Amino acid sequence: MPRRIIPLSDAKIRNAKPKGKDYKLADGGGLYLLVTPTGGKLWRLKYMYGGKEKLLAMGTYPVVGLSEARQRRDDAKRLLENGVDPSLNRKAIKAARNEAAANSFEAIAREFHDHKKSEWTKDHAATIITRMEKDIFPWIGAIPLTTVTAKDIKGVVDRVKSRGTIEAARRLLTIINQVFTYAISTDRANFNIAQGLKGYLPPTSKTRKHMAAVTDPKELAPLLRAMDTYQGSFIAQCALKLLPLFFCRPGELRHIEWREVDFEAEQINIPASKMKMKADHIIPLASQAITILKALHPLTGHGKYIFPSTRSFSRCMSDNTINAALRRMGFDGSTVVAHGFRATARTLLHEILQFNPYVIEAQLAHRVPDILGNAYNRTTHITERKKMMQTWANYLDELKAGAKVIKIHERR
Repeated sequence: MPRRIIPLSDAKIRNAKPKGKDYKLADGGGLYLLVTPTGGKLWRLKYMYGGKEKLLAMGTYPVVGLSEARQRRDDAKRLLENGVDPSLNRKAIKAARNEAAANSFEAIAREFHDHKKSEWTKDHAATIITRMEKDIFPWIGAIPLTTVTAKDIKGVVDRVKSRGTIEAARRLLTIINQVFTYAISTDRANFNIAQGLKGYLPPTSKTRKHMAAVTDPKELAPLLRAMDTYQGSFIAQCALKLLPLFFCRPGELRHIEWREVDFEAEQINIPASKMKMKADHIIPLASQAITILKALHPLTGHGKYIFPSTRSFSRCMSDNTINAALRRMGFDGSTVVAHGFRATARTLLHEILQFNPYVIEAQLAHRVPDILGNAYNRTTHITERKKMMQTWANYLDELKAGAKVIKIHERR
């Protein structure tokens, strides 16, 4: 006659003390608690399948309580009655979950980001992942990409649109679209459901909105004088002074490192990884720029960046620092933004100083051919660019000094 097993109680389980070796406390139906010498209390289920005795781990007490352990035992018994091995069933479920996790929207989106970030600037890559983590992953990140619905995507886009930022919502939809396209190219999806939402957001104006810029010399003069006398930090003041002299993209300015400055050659060498067009770039240094850099060097020269963050010298200046400084000086966003100095230089170098547009475009780091029609490289028109940068710096000094006549300079 089989030995009668007295079911366990919570009190008996709590009071079970460790001994010199493992021992079991049976509950019935093959379920027992294994008490280890270190005090561990482990639920186990002994069962027969295919004529062999097998063992299934059921969790750890007290994370899995007595009633939960019994429920898991009963679930396993039902599987056995249907000819299913509980151990194999568990492995199948785990494999399915792992596959679902590997093919979740977040997993594929992060893989897409890793794949593309070498083609992007550091700032752009950071912006994309921030948008994903803030506005996409919390809502659809855990969902298998192939089961994401149009309604799911609309929900993500609508949350951003409700904040009054249609353009941000549009960029978010573009990111989702790109992730689906990447999934298709890597055989994780067969169609792009986001493509069907192409007309979901209101259309943008057909007139392209350019970055606010000052292109009238009479208006530029007081702006330059205000920047020279900015009362904020000395680092920010130097950044303001150098931005119109370099007329590079603000992100490129902020990320310049001291090791990229060659005082002997009088130029800055920016590597391709930092440039929007992914090509090495040279900024010839006018004498005025060298003076500013040498004045700043004692303050930040021991660190990595020319313009470090106020919080840490291991990070560069915030992307909002220059625009915030312009606002504090009284110049609003409809008048001028940091990026607008590129348009300022492009306009006045051509219309007033009469430099060759190809030379100007090369210094703006746009893809233009050299004189022989070859693809852009960092030294394209470099001799003319060096002359142009010094002439430009002299011209800005004339404006700040209040020159009454806007001269057309002759290039030598």
